[in-house]
Amino acid sequence: MDKTTKRAIYILIIGNFLVCLGISLVIPVEPYIKKSYGLSTTDIGIMTALNAFTQFIISPIMGRVSDRIGRKKIIAWGMLMYVIAEAIFALSNHFWLFNISRVIGGFSSAMCLPASMAMASDMTSDQERAKVIGWLSAAFSGGLILGPGLGGLLAHITYKTPFWAAALLGLVSFVFTILFLPNETTEQTVKVPKMRIKEFLTPVLTVLFAMIFISSFGLQGFESIYSIYVNQVFNFGMGLIALVLTLNGLISLFFQVVLFDWLTQFFGELKLIAICFLSGSLATLWITQTHQTVSVIVATLIVFTAFDLLRPSITTLLTKTSHANQGLINGLNTSLTSVGNVIGPIIAGYLMDQNPNSPYLLVVVILFVSFLITILVHFVMFKSQHAAK
Repeated sequence: MDKTTKRAIYILIIGNFLVCLGISLVIPVEPYIKKSYGLSTTDIGIMTALNAFTQFIISPIMGRVSDRIGRKKIIAWGMLMYVIAEAIFALSNHFWLFNISRVIGGFSSAMCLPASMAMASDMTSDQERAKVIGWLSAAFSGGLILGPGLGGLLAHITYKTPFWAAALLGLVSFVFTILFLPNETTEQTVKVPKMRIKEFLTPVLTVLFAMIFISSFGLQGFESIYSIYVNQVFNFGMGLIALVLTLNGLISLFFQVVLFDWLTQFFGELKLIAICFLSGSLATLWITQTHQTVSVIVATLIVFTAFDLLRPSITTLLTKTSHANQGLINGLNTSLTSVGNVIGPIIAGYLMDQNPNSPYLLVVVILFVSFLITILVHFVMFKSQHAAK
């Protein structure tokens, strides 16, 4: 990897981190906004979900556009929209303006995340791909993990301070993107021919996209009710819950930044995906059956680690399936992730109202079936490769 490519990857990592930071900065200030503006919990839920919903609609479109006009333009406009979104939120004194800010933020995410992943795929070889995807995934996870903490810290000044700080950092990232992200060559930005959906969605891509949705749905179904579940079933206090989530963040970053490239080289992406589905399923089942605090914590960390490795593993495999249409592939990747992020918490919350263990038992079944499908896909691919020889 030459110096220009490394510099571009670092800029993409910072941009991804900031965009994901912006998604989660709002979490610690939600109670203050709710109280100050007399909003209902439903109002806050809608405001929070608007970002993910916009990503779901716009990501495939922006991914396809980046295939046609180039990644840099889309990423730069996305970072500028990020600055605008954060500034509007900081200036807002009305609920409808908060919602507009979240929609613009969703546009920003839909432009930056798929185009960044596609650009990283364009610039790296298959051998380097896993390492870079791991870095970008760590930036993605890191922004979501650190956002609430940083937002809560800066909100001690005023509740608007986190969003002014994010807007300022976004402006710096926008300038760096314009100045230092390499321009694509004419060959890289040639018009992508139109294709029918049946031509694009090969059986392998269809299975991988399904895995993306399942991993996102499973993670959000697990994570969204985790604090309530362990408090209600195991009497975990807020301090212990915070400790577990902090440990998860540190372990996640370590696996994605340090170990992910080695794991993919040692196992291969498909085997690693199978291991993650199986270990996530068994550890989730373990949580529903154990009664010891240490066991719950260990099982929790296994589940989160499995999910944190699933997304970059599937994404790496996706980027290797086709050298063309990287923007569309990563746009659909982001879109399906957003769908899982919206649907997962809703279904998990509903099921938990019926029985505390039922959402986790659903996650167990879904992950185990996904493991069996992954084994079947691995067998079919191995058989076809062997027949080709």
